[in-house]
Amino acid sequence: MSGSLRVVWNFPDPRDPALDAELDDLVALGADLAPETLVAAYRLGLFPMPEGRRLGWWCPVERGVLPLDGLRMSRSLRQACAHVEIRVDSAFEAVMAGCASPDRSGGWIDDSITAAYTELHRLGFAHSVEAWSDGELVGGLYGVSVDGLFAGESMFHRRRDASKVALVALVDLLDDGMPGRLLDVQWETPHLASLGVVSIPRADYLRRLDAALGLPAPRFTPPADWPPSR
Repeated sequence: MSGSLRVVWNFPDPRDPALDAELDDLVALGADLAPETLVAAYRLGLFPMPEGRRLGWWCPVERGVLPLDGLRMSRSLRQACAHVEIRVDSAFEAVMAGCASPDRSGGWIDDSITAAYTELHRLGFAHSVEAWSDGELVGGLYGVSVDGLFAGESMFHRRRDASKVALVALVDLLDDGMPGRLLDVQWETPHLASLGVVSIPRADYLRRLDAALGLPAPRFTPPADWPPSR
């Protein structure tokens, strides 16, 4: 599918030593959110997020990634996994709406972001992993899949630990025996670090990204063995 996309913007390449030497997470401003623009950016190691009134393109100097063999699960998280149903791509727009809720502080997901990623979902590049209980969506996450890369964008919960459960399910989905898959979470936060997320230098991330882009994309289906035994 990606071979049919047309690149229309010339982004700075974060692999350029001169750009890397600037030690700035923000590497470009402008462009658009067309599907071909977004996929080209993720292939370069960039992701969009507003910067003031303009669209910024980011490649953090220290990138947050979750090693698939490094997920940390507390006893309470294991218990939470046993009490939800995992679905994939059954309510993408509802997950985006949850992530974009105006009740959340620091929100950045506006109508243009929602429309862009909903179109990526329609094209098969964006996916949601959802936690359900008693027929109700109680948490989830969404992100972009390009070959062996999954770039996590945002997550939300309406019940304690539900977003963490969705992340556990995503790890199980990606951990399919294909070495080299890359789960990108943009920046390490204390919350994500408690789940096993680590920061790696930009150059290391880009080397891992190049390797991941040579892999086939995973199948986006709910984990066959749930709750997980890990």
